[in-house]
Amino acid sequence: MAVAALYTQYNRVWIPDPEEVWKSAEIAKDYRAGDRVLQLLLEDGTQLDYPIDPESLPPLRNPDILVGENDLTALSYLHEPAVLHNLRVRFAESKLIYTYSGIILVAMNPYKQLPIYGDAIIHAYSGQNMGDMDPHIFAVAEEAYKQMARNNKNQSIIVSGESGAGKTVSARYAMRYFATVSKSNSNAHVEDKVLASNPITEAVGNAKTTRNDNSSRFGKYTEISFDERNQIIGANMRTYLLEKSRVVFQSENERNYHIFYQLCASAQQSEFKHLKLGSAEEFNYTRMGGSTVIEGVNDRADMAETQKTFTLLGFKEDFQMDVFKTLAAILHLGNVQIKAVGNERSTVSGDDSHLEVFCELLGLDSGKVAQWLCNRKIVTTSETVVKPMTRPQAVNARDALAKKIYAHLFDFLVERINQALQFSGKQHTFIGVLDIYGFETFDVNSFEQFCINYANEKLQQQFNLHVFKLEQEEYMKEDIPWTLIDFYDNQPVIDLIEAKMGILELLDEECLLPHGSDENWLQKLYNNFINKNSLFEKPRMSNTSFIIQHFADKVEYKCEGFLEKNRDTVYDMLVEILRASKFHLCAKFFQENPVPPSPFSSAITMKSAKPVIKPNNKQLRTTVGSKFRSSLSLLMETLNATTPHYVRCIKPNDEKLPFEFDSKRIVQQLRACGVLETIRISAQSYPSRWTYIEFYSRYGILMTKQELSFGDKKEVCKAVLHRLIQDFNQYQFGKTKIFFRAGQVAYLEKLRLDKLRQGCVLIQKHVRGWLQRKKFLRKRQAALIIQQYFRGQHTVRKAVTAAALKEAWAAIIIQKYCRGYLVRSLYQLIRVATITIQAYTRGFLARRRYRKMLEEHKAVILQKYARAWLARRRFQNIRRFVLNIQLTYRVQRLQKKLEDQNKENHGLVEKLTSLAAVRAGDVEKIQKLESELDRAAAHRQNYEEKGKRYKAAVEEKLAKLQKHNSELEIQKEQIQRKLQEQTEELKGKMDDLTKQLFEDVQKEERQRILLEKSFELKAQDYEKQICSLKEEIKALKDEKTQLQHQLEEERIASDDLKGEVARLSKQAKTISEFEKEIELLQTQKIDVEKHVQSQKREMREKMSEITKQLLESYEIGDVRSRLSVEDLEHLNEDGELWFAYEGLKKATRVLESHFQSQKDCYEKEIEALNFKVVHLSQEINHLQKLFREENDINESIRHEVTRLTSENMMIPDFKQQISELEKQKQDLEIRLKEQTENMKGKVEELSNQLNHSQEEDGIQQRTKEAQNEMRTKEKGKLIDKNQEMQEASEHLRQLETENEGGSRFRQEVSRLIMENRDLEEQLDMKDRVIKKLQDQVKALTKTIEKASDPHLSSGPKEYLGMLEYKREDEAKLIQNLILDLKPRGVVVNMIPGLPAHILFMCVRYADSLNDANMLKSLMNSIINGIKQVVKEHLEDFEMLSFWLSNTCHFLNCLKQYSGEEEFMKHNSPHQNKNCLNNFDLSEYRQILSDVAIRIYHQFIIVMENNIQPIIVPGMLEYESLQGISGLKPTGFRKRSSSIDDTDAYTMASVLQQLSYFYSTMCQNGLDPELVRQAVKQLFFLIGAVTLNSLLLRKDMCSCRKGMQIRCNISYLEEWLKDKNLQNSLAKETLEPLSQAAWLLQVKKTTDSDAKEIYERCTSLSAVQIIKILNSYTPIDDFEKRVTPSFVRKVQALLNSREDSSQLMLDTGYLFQVMFPFTPSPHALEMIQIPSSFKLGFLNRL
Repeated sequence: MAVAALYTQYNRVWIPDPEEVWKSAEIAKDYRAGDRVLQLLLEDGTQLDYPIDPESLPPLRNPDILVGENDLTALSYLHEPAVLHNLRVRFAESKLIYTYSGIILVAMNPYKQLPIYGDAIIHAYSGQNMGDMDPHIFAVAEEAYKQMARNNKNQSIIVSGESGAGKTVSARYAMRYFATVSKSNSNAHVEDKVLASNPITEAVGNAKTTRNDNSSRFGKYTEISFDERNQIIGANMRTYLLEKSRVVFQSENERNYHIFYQLCASAQQSEFKHLKLGSAEEFNYTRMGGSTVIEGVNDRADMAETQKTFTLLGFKEDFQMDVFKTLAAILHLGNVQIKAVGNERSTVSGDDSHLEVFCELLGLDSGKVAQWLCNRKIVTTSETVVKPMTRPQAVNARDALAKKIYAHLFDFLVERINQALQFSGKQHTFIGVLDIYGFETFDVNSFEQFCINYANEKLQQQFNLHVFKLEQEEYMKEDIPWTLIDFYDNQPVIDLIEAKMGILELLDEECLLPHGSDENWLQKLYNNFINKNSLFEKPRMSNTSFIIQHFADKVEYKCEGFLEKNRDTVYDMLVEILRASKFHLCAKFFQENPVPPSPFSSAITMKSAKPVIKPNNKQLRTTVGSKFRSSLSLLMETLNATTPHYVRCIKPNDEKLPFEFDSKRIVQQLRACGVLETIRISAQSYPSRWTYIEFYSRYGILMTKQELSFGDKKEVCKAVLHRLIQDFNQYQFGKTKIFFRAGQVAYLEKLRLDKLRQGCVLIQKHVRGWLQRKKFLRKRQAALIIQQYFRGQHTVRKAVTAAALKEAWAAIIIQKYCRGYLVRSLYQLIRVATITIQAYTRGFLARRRYRKMLEEHKAVILQKYARAWLARRRFQNIRRFVLNIQLTYRVQRLQKKLEDQNKENHGLVEKLTSLAAVRAGDVEKIQKLESELDRAAAHRQNYEEKGKRYKAAVEEKLAKLQKHNSELEIQKEQIQRKLQEQTEELKGKMDDLTKQLFEDVQKEERQRILLEKSFELKAQDYEKQICSLKEEIKALKDEKTQLQHQLEEERIASDDLKGEVARLSKQAKTISEFEKEIELLQTQKIDVEKHVQSQKREMREKMSEITKQLLESYEIGDVRSRLSVEDLEHLNEDGELWFAYEGLKKATRVLESHFQSQKDCYEKEIEALNFKVVHLSQEINHLQKLFREENDINESIRHEVTRLTSENMMIPDFKQQISELEKQKQDLEIRLKEQTENMKGKVEELSNQLNHSQEEDGIQQRTKEAQNEMRTKEKGKLIDKNQEMQEASEHLRQLETENEGGSRFRQEVSRLIMENRDLEEQLDMKDRVIKKLQDQVKALTKTIEKASDPHLSSGPKEYLGMLEYKREDEAKLIQNLILDLKPRGVVVNMIPGLPAHILFMCVRYADSLNDANMLKSLMNSIINGIKQVVKEHLEDFEMLSFWLSNTCHFLNCLKQYSGEEEFMKHNSPHQNKNCLNNFDLSEYRQILSDVAIRIYHQFIIVMENNIQPIIVPGMLEYESLQGISGLKPTGFRKRSSSIDDTDAYTMASVLQQLSYFYSTMCQNGLDPELVRQAVKQLFFLIGAVTLNSLLLRKDMCSCRKGMQIRCNISYLEEWLKDKNLQNSLAKETLEPLSQAAWLLQVKKTTDSDAKEIYERCTSLSAVQIIKILNSYTPIDDFEKRVTPSFVRKVQALLNSREDSSQLMLDTGYLFQVMFPFTPSPHALEMIQIPSSFKLGFLNRL
């Protein structure tokens, strides 16, 4: 779309204005090409015909929706008036001082203290991306810190601006941010030292000027060094161009440096009296400006702060006093009176008091000083001449000396500060903060302004290159074709100043000449540059000035004083006097020492683009200009080696009025600081940039259904733009963004607004039509009603006449009498009927009452017996219910033990698997040996003839082996018969084998001796010796072959044993059948119980029927007729009892017969159950016997035995189930016993049978123990055999020979030894398994005995609620119960605080022993153990929750059983008996309470750390209500989170995290009150973090976002309701956030709205309310901004409040925690210790 087409009616433009620079006007008529006049309508209503040039139309104004943006580059029209207006809206109306302009942060000085720099603000910006929060100096600092940490690259923050714009404060806040976010854990307090350097440098380098009360009169570049952990380790400072002339001269309403006034204000203090100072008005150097006091500044307090920072940096009092002496000497020097003596001479009085003080302070000779202040020495080639000076010359010499001393002092302080901030380690990276003067132009500009503007030219060049580079990188990154953008290059101005034969070089050249003057230098400039350089001009009306065209503006410089300031010289004799000073500091200042190299030069490795211009070697003294040029070049080199970040400080007005906007001054500064240049570079290409997602969300309303049907949002955006904007040159599609030229976004906003306006008109049309129709129908209905009444009244009036009235009156009289007669007749009839009915009714009621009295008397008797029966039945049910609960609890315990045993079995299986793998390796080795034996057989054939001598011996050995083989077969048969016989056979076999091995060894020994003798006798016969050795080898190989045969036979025997194991496994499979049979028994038991219940119900029904029949069978009248009067009287007394008795007798006889049949059935069922129990016991005993007979000789047998062991582990469970069935059987017997007394005998028989079975179990157990002892003996025998074999192998090792056969024999022996060791390990493993089984069988046996003994009590009276432990087991107790305990294994199926109860039971035991040392040791160990486990798991939420719960339970136990009355109110009588008797543990209770508080605080910190990253994305950024959000352009600083990010946190994430916290706390048994306190703390954090982020994000302050926040709060309230936490006061902590959401949604226009806001927002402070109102941002044009007048109304109402001035809520605030006392309901006697706790060494008493 062409730009000219945008100049249509109702659009607005900017036109120049002499007062406001630019003013807005509305187009009254569409512009057409060729028009010379644009018809405008000004804001005051006047019309204006504005002449225009078609080539340069007035700039268009942005839509209101884009005004007030955080980033100026987000504006659709980028030009000067748009930038100025946006800054005005943000600064003057919204009270926002920071604004982005691309990569620049524009900071407006508010001239007012704002609550936006606290630590809470720093923490809010820490870790955030730059586009996510409102513009702030902290955001720039965070970006620099983050890039440094992420990229390991040095950074720089360049702060510039005019004097009074706030540069120093901005740099100070940036340094404070770094010091806060990068605090180290060391005690060096490096961060505090870095910050402490600012007050000192400000005191000696800042002064009051007409523009600023704290103006920096020097440039400063501070490098803050960081280590590899990104923590501050030190800093270094570089200064530039101190304004020394201020020491001796100040303009009107200005002051000298602050330190002088601070010193004068403290002159009366004792430590400063020797300086002989007075008030500032007494000294020439401090009263010259006529303003010695700054309003609101206390110089004396500032002096104390300066001394404090000196001390913090490590400067001792002596050093401080030396500095103050030097400063005082400068003040006294300024008061030295120089008198004129004639026209050519001057003199200083010798008794001048100030001169004497000056010399006294600096240790100088007053006579020499007085002489050389008024004279100078001129040294020529031939002579030395002393020349007197005039008074002006002497005054200049005095002032030059003062300036020199102060300059040296300033440099010295900077050097000492750098030394204090030095660091020993290696610098990893640094961030530099440059606080330097901005572009300056005054009425009179001298050498200082020339150097300042020269520095700004260099910085502007670097800035332009960086901006251009970023633009180029952005285009290349998005793959957009780009052309070279024309931007202002100020290199010609820089060349004019610093190039060869430039202004500075000519100035240095003139300074070298003896008679050089300012006029001569200026004439050289005129000759070299006028008409030759367009940037240099000569003023028309002056011959002492020159003009330079800088990048910001033209500046006229006065040449007067340039040479003197550039030379900066002090006469030599004065320097010599000061060099000879007795005051060491003064003498040090003027020593001729070479300048030490700057620490910065070594750290910079990158070279600058232009070479540094060095001073001429012929120059004797380095001039100020050359020094500044060199330091500036070094600075640019440093900045080019870093990533720069720019802060441009703007001074809004010259009157220092808060939030006053002076358009002229601001435009002047914007042009000077490069902001407009950045805007111009951006506007030349594609200034507006939107991501596809943002464009799709914002302009979805302009899309058609066909376009929305595309699947790819990117393609949808392209199709829409092709349709809406025909000129394809107006936009470009990048990879992730759409680039628009200037004005296109405004055009799209216009289309969107038109579309919305059309939709609104359509909605309004239908709504208004509906309202009018509704109004019409309502009026029509009203008219009909009025007509109805009117017509009725009219008809009545027509019908009423005199005759009609008389007739009507007569009819009424007749009706009166007629109706009276009828009513009286009816009344009489009703009265008679009523009396008759009452008579019969009362008689009936009296008779019924009499019958009821008789029936009730009988019923009471029946109820007495029935209720007694019901009470007995209820007692039986309760007892049965208790027994069922006990049964269930014991089953759970057994299941837990079974699970633990299964885990151990799995471990054994894994170990056996590894052993099988080892066995496989051994088999491979045997196969290798077999191959070697084959090769040995081949060798044997070669030596067969020579082996005949050994044949007999070999045959003898074979015979022995065969005999041994037969013995093995016999042993195999014996193993199958009996385990003990098999063991003895094995022992005999091993003895024979050992004897044979010893015989073989002895035989080999004899052969070796014979061979040695034959070797000695026949040493000369080498061949015979070889033959004998080969024969020996053959014999050994034969023996090895025999051993191999023996191994084969052993393998055959093991195969036979495998068959036996298979048979055992088949028998073990019958376990499954037993399981099924037990299940069948359980079902039968359930059926029996159901049958018993049904029969009981039938019996009750039959009893009631029989009783009723008996009562009905007797006629009361017949009985009375047969009885006498006495009998009747007796009947009146006891007749009812007699009838009841007869009925009960009949019912009892019926029940007895029925119970007899039931008894027979139950006896048969019990006999069947007993038979099955006996059968199962026999089968189990048989399986146990088979299990004990398992063999563990080799690996395969061990593997099978382990498998069978894992299956047999189910046997204890079966026995437990059987015992439970027996208990249930006893319950049935008890019920039968209560029904009839005849069942007693049967119950005794059953109990005898159970006792008999238990005796049998005991016999079996003893048998098993005996067999285990036998197995242990066998194990010992095998171990002895192994030891014998080891001794034999040791003996064989001593018989080493040098032949191959001997070595192989040794290998075979070692292999056998290894196998024996494996056997021994496996035997040990089997012993451990058997021992565990024995323990389990014992435990089950005890349980069965307890259940079967009817006289043994199973209640808690068995135990005392104590756990006995030994003193040496205390460490083990703490280790297992505290340090090694895992929460997840404890909280399932166990009582809350179980470890705490166990610990308290141990404490009770120590208390019962009355052992103070034991109790003290235990309590200390418990407390230290809890501290240690918490310290080791500081970030483990579950562990902290678990031990917070247990600490509270332990603390409650100590209180509950302390014996104090206030804690014993809710105890049971038995719990009161368990109180501590001997010791008062109140001190330990206090210690435990402190420990619990520390755990709670850490517990809260962990929860807050986990949930804090979720809060802002879930509560603030996530859109719970879909479809009501709107996006606006974000400019250069894009948001970090994309709208399409599926991994972003949502509100569900917050609720899920809260549910996790809540469920974990509940699972760990945390007290409900503590849970409520923790939830309250979490909700406070959620509300505070969300509100803080809202206050710092202007883009979130909209009506729609308020709706979203309100919806999210409702989700939190629903969560509280779902968890039943409404009374936790957590909802109240969200009140500030809720009120902020309401404030965003409420109407903000009228006075009543302001009053409502004042009354409703009671939880928000005045600062927060005003901040939200100022930050309120409309999303659409239909929403209205909050006017400044409305904000002032609200502020006026809020002035009466006395609340906090802090903007942010303190997210670190912790509510006071209260630990409630909740007595434990669990009886200590009933607490069981799980086996998983590994506390077997504890004994329940």
